[in-house]
Amino acid sequence: MVENSMTQQVTHPMVKFQRQVRSRVESNLLKPTDRLWKIALLYGDEWPHWKQELAEFGFTTQDTVGDLLKVEAWDED
Repeated sequence: MVENSMTQQVTHPMVKFQRQVRSRVESNLLKPTDRLWKIALLYGDEWPHWKQELAEFGFTTQDTVGDLLKVEAWDED
């Protein structure tokens, strides 16, 4: 019998972040047409970390929340 911990995949941090942003869109705190810099207003002290993560995937603060939500896979290859 294989233990669950061995078969579970680790969720990429950006997947979790994307889910949080999607939840904020569904709650009408953000709109898909908002620029990513607006996330800074919701994340406060955590924003520099997420801004850096986004930059590593080619995003700028001028991209839209909708662009972030369109990403289907967060591969770091």
